[in-house]
Amino acid sequence: MALPLALAGQDVIGQARTGTGKTYAFGVAMLQLVGKPRKNRKKPRGLVLVPTRELALQVTEDLVLAAGKLGSRILTVYGGRAYEPQIEALKSGVDVIVGTPGRLLDLVKQKHLDLGQITMLVMDEADRMLDLGFLPDIERIIKLVPEKRQTMLFSATMPGEIVALSRRYLNRPIHVRAENNDAEAEATPQTTQFVYRTHRMDKIEIVARLLQSTTSGLTMIFCETKRACDMVAEQLDDKGFAVAAVHGDLGQGQREQALRAFRNGKINVLVATDVAARGIDIDDVTHVVNYDCPQDEKTYVHRIGRTGRAGRTGVAVTFVEWTELTRWKVINNALSLDFAEPVETYSSSPHVYTDLGIPEGTKGVLPHARRSRAGLAAEEIEDLGETGRTRSRGRGDRPGREERRERPARTPRERRRTRGGRSAEAEAAVEAREPQGALDVEQTREVDQVREAEQVREAEQVREVDQVRKTRKTRKTAVPAAVEEIRPVPTPHAEPERDLVPERDLVPEPLAVLEPEPLPQPKPQPERIIPPSPFVVVFRSPDLATEDDIPAPSAATERAAQRRRPARSRRGG
Repeated sequence: MALPLALAGQDVIGQARTGTGKTYAFGVAMLQLVGKPRKNRKKPRGLVLVPTRELALQVTEDLVLAAGKLGSRILTVYGGRAYEPQIEALKSGVDVIVGTPGRLLDLVKQKHLDLGQITMLVMDEADRMLDLGFLPDIERIIKLVPEKRQTMLFSATMPGEIVALSRRYLNRPIHVRAENNDAEAEATPQTTQFVYRTHRMDKIEIVARLLQSTTSGLTMIFCETKRACDMVAEQLDDKGFAVAAVHGDLGQGQREQALRAFRNGKINVLVATDVAARGIDIDDVTHVVNYDCPQDEKTYVHRIGRTGRAGRTGVAVTFVEWTELTRWKVINNALSLDFAEPVETYSSSPHVYTDLGIPEGTKGVLPHARRSRAGLAAEEIEDLGETGRTRSRGRGDRPGREERRERPARTPRERRRTRGGRSAEAEAAVEAREPQGALDVEQTREVDQVREAEQVREAEQVREVDQVRKTRKTRKTAVPAAVEEIRPVPTPHAEPERDLVPERDLVPEPLAVLEPEPLPQPKPQPERIIPPSPFVVVFRSPDLATEDDIPAPSAATERAAQRRRPARSRRGG
């Protein structure tokens, strides 16, 4: 329905269920508009914006397949890879560019990419780009392309933000919705859905039994967080399944390695976050497991859309915990499903074996006879010249992790334990008072040196005691009544064989108690004036006058003197 409108140059808003061929709806029209490549034309004329790297690779593969006879030059541009190969391809000439907004803006900023000749702009999975916060980048890219262009917008869901975006940048678009309710009601559903209310600790056991069902082929397991992806992949790897993880913390080379191994059948289980829930078209995906309950109905639609594509059948299993029942009821009501009250399910529940076609007696570990997959280690990692920090997989995804590296034998170190500068042998010999001949020559010399040092130390202590004794006799000041006994400090290393100084000489005689000096008398304090009431402030000014000072005349005396002066002057006249 959208192809005739796109070939006619009309702006289109395409909405259809995932897996119905939206890529060819705009890809064929874009390749027809661009035409065959020319030597004098190096700037791109078609631009496709996608939200994720995996979707960019998927769209590129479809466009290369469609342009087999035309020979159009198609370039994939996204982050995580080296700039040099992309810059060389842009210099040699490109007809169509498929890329993510971030890397496109980087190349434009570096003046390696010119969008001035774009005649067709396509935004694939536009709602996902808005969810990831690409709206400012999209607006900047739209300002870089010419106003006279054909714009098409495709997505599986069409929220209000997409409608507002189409009104701003599309010119009288036609909304094409590829759904036929009557045909879908009559036909058998392509994807069989099961919803179970499970316990968190029992999910992995149900998944291990599901992977051994009679209809199980390639299986995708969706988790909410990156850490949950690593945990599930590690546990399934321990149970014997060929599994790999795909999430944002892995390098681009590791992500493409996992997807190639999954497409080639070297692994049959792919654990991923929602980064792989958009646009990844992998054939023969028989089962999709929502290990964590989706956040909304759009995420649920895109997750289960990885199976039952292009007329195939598939099975979608969703796990809902007790704390997620409210969220699931909102999704169930929005999609008009029949799973408002999921059945309480465990790994030993009989209906699990019946619904999913699991043979009776299946355990949670894959038998060794059925472990025929080559595994992730069989797929080589392509050197993409990745930028940024190096990322690594979890412990469960490392190839050959069973072979642990053996540490080299450590050379023993010769340690010599000492105590106070003496070896342990010398210390034991001194404590046991062994005869001199019992020790070897080196130990005997060491013991002699220690004894000489102790004798010198004891002699110095005796000399200090004598000096203190003489000093105290000459002092005239008083000392406290308690008399301190001065003893030499014993050495903790060893006891001497003989005492060089008698003990009576080390203990001084009690010192005489002298009379204390009289304390200085305190200065007399001035007399304090105590007022009769605490609220009365009394101030007495100090008397600063001396006998030689002439008292100043009072005001009354000065007035009397002034009155007498005129009279004297009149008399004199």
